[in-house]
Amino acid sequence: MNNLLNKIKSNNYTKNDLIEALSLNSDEAVSLFSLSDKIRKDYCGEKVQIRGLLEISNICARNCNYCGVRANNDLVQRYKMPIEEIYSIALDMDKKGVKTLVMQGGESKTYNPFDLADLIREIKSNTDMAVTLSLGEHSFETYKLWKEAGANRYLLRHETANKEHYKYLHPDGVLDTRLECLRNLKKLGYQTGVGCMVGSPGQKTEYLAEDLEFIRDFKPEMVGIGPYVMHEHTPFKGEPNGDVFLTLKMLALVRIITKTALMPATTALATIGNEGYKKGLSVGCDVIMINFTPQKYKILYEIYPGKKCISENTDTILSTIKDLIISCNRQVSIDQGHARNIIKNQK
Repeated sequence: MNNLLNKIKSNNYTKNDLIEALSLNSDEAVSLFSLSDKIRKDYCGEKVQIRGLLEISNICARNCNYCGVRANNDLVQRYKMPIEEIYSIALDMDKKGVKTLVMQGGESKTYNPFDLADLIREIKSNTDMAVTLSLGEHSFETYKLWKEAGANRYLLRHETANKEHYKYLHPDGVLDTRLECLRNLKKLGYQTGVGCMVGSPGQKTEYLAEDLEFIRDFKPEMVGIGPYVMHEHTPFKGEPNGDVFLTLKMLALVRIITKTALMPATTALATIGNEGYKKGLSVGCDVIMINFTPQKYKILYEIYPGKKCISENTDTILSTIKDLIISCNRQVSIDQGHARNIIKNQK
C-alpha cells in the first residue's frame, strides 16, 4: 500500500497503479485519504473558497445523453436571465463578501457574446469579484473577447478522456473539439478547469485512470469531479447513480497528482452523498459553490434531480456553508481565490 501511494505521490506511477488505487477497499483507502488531506494542507493550506453560482440560462443546443436540460427534452421550461438581472445579483453577491461569480449556462448562442463581454466589464469595474464562465464550447475569438473583457476563469469539464466513451455520453460531440477548446482557453490565459463524472453509464475503471492521466498532463488550474446523477428524462433513464466512495478516491488522487489545483466539493456529491461536502473537504477539496440563482430559475436548471439546497434561502445556505467549513477546522476564504500557480507567478 505505502509503495503504491509513494509512486503516485512522486509521479512515478503507471496506468495500472491508478487502477489499483481506484480499486482500494474502505480499509485500504484510509491511507489514500490521509495522504491527500496532508498534501492539501501542505500545498493549499486551510482556506476554503466560496464561489457564487448563477445559472443564467437553461437553453442548450446539445443533446448530451445524461443531462436533464438537453435540447430534445421538451419537458423543460426554458429561460434566459436578463443581463440587468445578472448584474444586479452580482452586485448583491459582492456586498455579501462572495469574491467569485460563476456564470453557468446551457451551451447555445442564447446570449450575444458582445453583450456578455459588456456585462463582464461592468461586473469587473464595479465589484471586487473574479469572474468565472462555464458556457461550453465556443470559438477562439469568443473566448478571447470574454478574456479581454476581464473574465478570469473558464470551466469546461472534459467529461471523459476516452474517445469512445465521450461519444457515448455526447452523441453530437467530439472529444478532439472539446480538447481544442481547452487548449485555446489555456493559450488565452484563462485559469482553466476540467473534470469528469464518476460512474457515468459505460464508464470503466480504466477510463477513470485515463482521466487522471489527462489531468496530470494538461495541468489544469481547477478540477471538478462529482458522481453521475441519473435524470429520468434522458436516454440514460434507469441507470444507477455514481458511487460516492469511488468519487472520493478520484478526488483524493487528483489532489495527490496535481498538488495545488482548486477542487470543489461538488453539489452532486452533496446531493447523493451523506455529508458529501464534509467528505469532499476531508479528501482534498478546497472550494464550495453556493447557488445564487433566483428560485424561479433555479428549479428549471435541472441537469439532474434533487439538487442539494435547491429550495433554501441563499443567505441561509451561505451561513450554513460557512459554519460547515469552520466545523471541519478549515477557514472561510475572504479573497478571490485565484489559482495558486497564478498567485505564485504574480509575486
